[in-house]
Amino acid sequence: MKLYSIRVKGHLGAMSLAAFPEMVSQQRGADCVLTGVLPDHSALFGIVTQIEALGLELVEIRLLVPNPDQSERKG
Repeated sequence: MKLYSIRVKGHLGAMSLAAFPEMVSQQRGADCVLTGVLPDHSALFGIVTQIEALGLELVEIRLLVPNPDQSERKG
């Protein structure tokens, strides 16, 4: 299980977002960022396939890795 951030160009409406139920969306300027935990590479490629099928422009895929220094800090 890995946390990914996937940026696509433009604003995604409700119907487009319904294609990504495992992802949380945020509008960032002119782009939409989908963030979520995916179990394996197959799931990641499934998301990319959906993006392509919807005719969306993929801008970036980023694997989000927790910063160990921040997780060890205490109050």
